[in-house]
Parts: sequence; C-alpha cells; structure tokens
Amino acid sequence: MIEPPPPEAPKVIAPPPTLGRADLLAAAAAAASSYAAGIAPEGADPLAGRSFTIRTPFGCLASAGETKPGLASAALRAKTKTVELSLTPADWAASPLAAAAVEAKVWDAVEGYWIDRPWLQTEACPQGSAAVEDAPASTPSPQTVGLAAVFEPQGSRFGRRNGRAYSFTARGERETPPVAPANGYRLVLEGRFAAFPDGRAIRCRADSADQRPVCIAAVQLDRVAFEDGDTGGQISEWRKD
Repeated sequence: MIEPPPPEAPKVIAPPPTLGRADLLAAAAAAASSYAAGIAPEGADPLAGRSFTIRTPFGCLASAGETKPGLASAALRAKTKTVELSLTPADWAASPLAAAAVEAKVWDAVEGYWIDRPWLQTEACPQGSAAVEDAPASTPSPQTVGLAAVFEPQGSRFGRRNGRAYSFTARGERETPPVAPANGYRLVLEGRFAAFPDGRAIRCRADSADQRPVCIAAVQLDRVAFEDGDTGGQISEWRKD
C-alpha cells in the first residue's frame, strides 16, 4: 500500500521589512515630483501601514544648540556643565497640509517632526561640511520633509505630547562637562505610516512651481529615542504605551 505524501507545511509569509530613512526620502521625492507635475497617484498607497524606523542626526558641528519646534537639538549649558538633548514636536494642526483633515474631525491633533537634511540618505552627521575660510555665515535650508504624528478624536491619547518636549540632560564626571560624541547624536522615530483622508501616506504642497514642495507623511508614532552617534547606544527613549 502506497503511503500518501505528508501534508505540506503551511507557508509562512514574512512581514515586509521595516522602512528606513532612505526609503522615506525616496517616497517623499517621488511624491514631490508627482505633485509638481500635477500627476495624481492611482491605486492603493503601498506606504500606508508599513512600519518604519527613521534615524536623523542632530547636534552636528556648529548646528548644535539650535532649537526649533520639530527639530532635535543638543545644547551645552555652561552654568550647570551639562548637555541638554531636546525635541519639541511642532503643532501642525493648522498647517495647510493637515488643516482640512482636522477641520473635518478626521484628526484631533497633528504633531510634526522634521527630517533634517533630507539630501542625506545616511543616518550619520555630514562629514564634508566644515566651514569654508572667509565664507559668509550660511543659512540652513528650509525644511521640506517631515513626519506628522496624527491622532484621531476618539483614539488613545497616549503618546500625545501637547507641546511637551522630549528631553534628556547629559552630565559629566563631577565638575567636568560631558564629552559630546564626535558624530553627534541621533533622533530615532519608530511607528507605522498612516494615510491622509485621500488614502495617500504623503501629502505635498508648494507656493509656486519654482519652490521645492514640502512633503509630510502621516504616521502613528510608537517610539522616540535619542542615540549616541558614535556607538549607536541608546541614551533615552519614550514609548507610546
């Protein structure tokens, strides 16, 4: 009697890989191009629902200490001989890219995080940006890529900052200030891409055809952390739950 073949083991479908900084920047560039060309994307957005871990360097070179909503900063406090790492989410509820969804009560709050230096696909501080001798002081480029953490009216309020900063104070030994990492620090943002009411994960806008569009991605943010830029070691973290 011929034995029947053993049943096949069920196929295990691996989840799609977690997206990173370069993936977000590529998607934002494609969205900006479509917006500028007047092309409306069709079909389901493959970005919506995907998980991400995006690292953004900060506290790099002369930019250390700059404090603006939506941007992480590292500031030396001479009086206390400490370094304060800080990030205050920007309030984007009234911004042109998110206001319609807030007015329609699709979202109750929108907290913004800029992806600084979007021309850099790497997660490290820029290495070739030493000041040129006798060159005039430079003005940072306007921010053009960001993550918009969105909150639904009936959703959980865990993780909502309401203007409160993520902050951590680094201390040295006794009276000695802490030594900042040569490669600065890294901001880590983790979560999943959400979608605007039209089903797209990224929305762009520009005031004219001669300006680079500003593009933001709607997200559900689960974790924020500060890392050492030299070792990659975690300095501090905040989780949604």
